[in-house]
Amino acid sequence: MAPESTALSGSHIIKPPALPEVMTLIFDGFNDALAKGDRIEIRGFGSFVMRDYRTYTGRNPKTGKEVMVKPKRLAYFKVGKELIEKVNGSAFSL
Repeated sequence: MAPESTALSGSHIIKPPALPEVMTLIFDGFNDALAKGDRIEIRGFGSFVMRDYRTYTGRNPKTGKEVMVKPKRLAYFKVGKELIEKVNGSAFSL
C-alpha cells in the first residue's frame, strides 16, 4: 500500500513517516514559547498570546451557586486577516 499523501509530503520536503516527529517538534516549540510568555505568529493564519485573567465571581451551571474563579493564564488565539478573508470569501471586513 502506498503511503498517504499530505500537503507537506506532496512537496517532497518531508516524507510521511517523519511527519509526526516534525509536528511534535513544532508543537513543543509553541508550548515552550507560550510558557515563556512569548507571542507566536503564523503569517496568514493568526497569532497566539498568553492572557492573564483576574479572580472573578462565576456561577456553577449545574447548581446555579456563585463560586470564586481563581486567577489564571490561558492561551488566546486571534485569527489573521488573511484567514478571515479566505474563509469568508473577502466578504467580511474587520
